[in-house]
Amino acid sequence: MKTFDPRIALSALVQMRVRKRPFVLSHGINARCNLRCPFCEYWRSPGPEMTSEEIFAMLDDARSFGIGVYNAWTAEPLLRRDLPAILGHARSLGMVTSLITNGLLLSQRVGELSDLDLLSVSLDGIESYREIRGASVEPVLEGIRAAREAGHQVLINCVISRKNLGELADLVGLAERLGALISFEPLHRTAGIEGDFWEDMGIEDADLPAYRRSIDRLIEMKRGKSPIINSATYLKMVRDRNMHFRCHAPQIILPVASDGTVEICRVQKGNLGHISEGIARVWESSKKLRNKVVGECEGCLFFGYVENSLLYDLRPEVIRRYRWM
Repeated sequence: MKTFDPRIALSALVQMRVRKRPFVLSHGINARCNLRCPFCEYWRSPGPEMTSEEIFAMLDDARSFGIGVYNAWTAEPLLRRDLPAILGHARSLGMVTSLITNGLLLSQRVGELSDLDLLSVSLDGIESYREIRGASVEPVLEGIRAAREAGHQVLINCVISRKNLGELADLVGLAERLGALISFEPLHRTAGIEGDFWEDMGIEDADLPAYRRSIDRLIEMKRGKSPIINSATYLKMVRDRNMHFRCHAPQIILPVASDGTVEICRVQKGNLGHISEGIARVWESSKKLRNKVVGECEGCLFFGYVENSLLYDLRPEVIRRYRWM
């Protein structure tokens, strides 16, 4: 795993603020998943996936465009047998490699991840995990332990919902025992998921006192030596459900879906073009649309978007306290 390199920060600064281009390629590497999480829309309508050769070509193009970080995620990257070759190709181009996984297959495949720099595992509860994700938590914990033994720094990411409000502090303690970092973000209400799900897991007005107490406890733990990577600024925004910030997500992260569609972000999935057109061409031709969509967006609290947008705006507390692995 790479340690922090100031040259990467300098490259990111030049790419985003001088060249006005994103630095991270966030790739929905496949459309399949081995879980059926009720709050996730990605597994519900699996579609085509790019071939290894198409992904290699995309990575070559992305590096020429100035991309410095390749993030493989959704639906479940470890289901792709060619994942090690893809990470290896990105690493050979000089990119930092990142992976977001549900962790169920991690213990089986961690030995193949020698070209991985940053590893994030989704873990939303301990006692509540089965109810939230529909599976046992033990394989996930086993995978995290195996990854730590293999020398990987692990980031646990927890999505806050009604189901796990009483376990947030316990998850911080679990991360400490596992030698992992941990991040939190609230459940995002997605229009594509209907039914009674939101009544079951969403934070409603009646839940707000318990919700705020739980987040205040995280803020208190953040002041100590806890492994929470979120900034206090962001955690206060989560507590207050305050989505008022200047979003720079499209200027930081370039999302590409499993079929090669270039999107705006996880919230505003608008089609900007296809990777086969060339990243530079798609980027230049979509400027007006990107500005329009971002200007009209009602906001979100995805921590990667908020924290990095606050970093982009040089917010002092975020610069000091947000730990991006």
